[in-house]
Amino acid sequence: MARLLRLLHILHTIGRYRLDDLLRNPQSPRTLKMLLLAYRLYPKVDEPRGMRLRKAFEELGPIFVKFGQQLSTRPDLMPPDIVSELDRLQDNVAPFSSDLFIEIVERALGKPIDQLFKHFDREPLASASVAQVHTAELHSGEEVVVKAVRPGLEPTIEKDTSLLRWFAELVEKYSSEGRRLRPVEVVDEYRDTIFDELDLCREGANATQLRRNFEGSDMLYIPEVYWDYTRQNVLVLERIYGHSVTDSENLKANGIDLKVLAERGVEVFFTQVFDHNFFHADMHPGNVFISKLHPHNPSYMAVDMAIVGSLTREDQYYLARNLLAMFRRDYRQVAELHVLSGWVPKGTSVSGFEAAIRAVCEPIFEKPLKEISFGQALISLFRTARRYRMPVQPQLVLLQKTLLNIEGMGRQIYPDLDLWATAHPFLERWVRERFSPKALLKDFQYHSPEWIEKFPQVPHLIFDTVTEVKQLAQIAPQLKAASEALRDSESRSSRRLRNSVLNVIAFGLLGSGIWLALQESPQLGALSPQTILLLMTGLVALIIK
Repeated sequence: MARLLRLLHILHTIGRYRLDDLLRNPQSPRTLKMLLLAYRLYPKVDEPRGMRLRKAFEELGPIFVKFGQQLSTRPDLMPPDIVSELDRLQDNVAPFSSDLFIEIVERALGKPIDQLFKHFDREPLASASVAQVHTAELHSGEEVVVKAVRPGLEPTIEKDTSLLRWFAELVEKYSSEGRRLRPVEVVDEYRDTIFDELDLCREGANATQLRRNFEGSDMLYIPEVYWDYTRQNVLVLERIYGHSVTDSENLKANGIDLKVLAERGVEVFFTQVFDHNFFHADMHPGNVFISKLHPHNPSYMAVDMAIVGSLTREDQYYLARNLLAMFRRDYRQVAELHVLSGWVPKGTSVSGFEAAIRAVCEPIFEKPLKEISFGQALISLFRTARRYRMPVQPQLVLLQKTLLNIEGMGRQIYPDLDLWATAHPFLERWVRERFSPKALLKDFQYHSPEWIEKFPQVPHLIFDTVTEVKQLAQIAPQLKAASEALRDSESRSSRRLRNSVLNVIAFGLLGSGIWLALQESPQLGALSPQTILLLMTGLVALIIK
């Protein structure tokens, strides 16, 4: 019953903000088009679609706010106007009770708060949809921040993500772009991401790995994790103090070299992506600070390591070569690399793809280098590849978003930042070292024990493969018959799924009408014409479906 009421609330919210505009498609089935027509009974909202979507997410609560934030990291899926609006979703929500926070910490760590900390600030430092943060001081004198997960989130996440998945299945089934955009995969990825954020031990492990990667470096500082005080739902970190990354006037007043700082931010990004292959994927201004030490040799400090990313070795290589080729305007190589990497289908016309890339990139590169956005150029490249059936690459999209954040911060700090001047020598060096004798020897040493272990099995594997090929040739007719039967079964299942989806929509509209009717008046004669039409549309949809 609770799930049904939640569904009715979501359907009603879609109507209030007229989000049906986002679901319309000329190729949708006639019945679905008719069901969406029912939403036209709601008053028209005279606001941009991105703003309406953002407000709907905010009204639907923290899980939808987080989903909106996730969508804002997918410029390959969302139009620019929606991405820019969803970027405005703030992760600040009303804090929960400090007494409840203390209870969570005491239960997790098994001691009273006074025994755990010399001083504990009951006023929260920050409050977000997933966790809340307070400051404290250990008995040994270290200043720390204490982060605890909001209680009771798991049932809400399960309920809301199951409904989001249902909507995604609907889009994937009936939208012409649905299969390529894989919305079900996006929702599943979101579900995994938000459950990962509930595990603060994972965030602590990410922080420890990043801290180890930059140990001894003056480019990036990651606060220390106090593992003795950390559990799955409680994380205790070293407290850091720094300048806001967006306060350029304050940075100048403190003698910080803004040009060096901006260029160092680019270097930090490429070091994480290519040298370490482990990058902080949420480096927006709220998570990044500037150290107050050594203003002429400034360094960054980062917090909130819940989201990190990495690439396969192949993606690293093809990405580096793509960027180099793109800025050299070698569009033929860019097209060939997309095919070789498997980012676009093997049968793609390289010449046609090259021409499409040239048409997109030439206007970008006619600008002065300091005005060229690396991240936007990459997004434009992948959008062009959509025409050639390039599937969504989640790992690359996460990297795009991180690059856009770094680039945006760099240009805010130092508007004349020439990102290419910093990135080009780094990428050249990385590609060159990738195939150096030293790197090849290192790879051989890494894999050689596994190769030696498997070598005696090679003759047996060859013999077994030949035997299996002969057996497959004998049962080929049976496999063909089974394949045809499976296609028939899938066709029947598809029809059943379509009917089930339309049933749910029809019942949802009917339920929304009933809900509105109960809110307006218990007397049928006092209902508004819009509510009566909504009820009638739901009934007619059930009949003609």
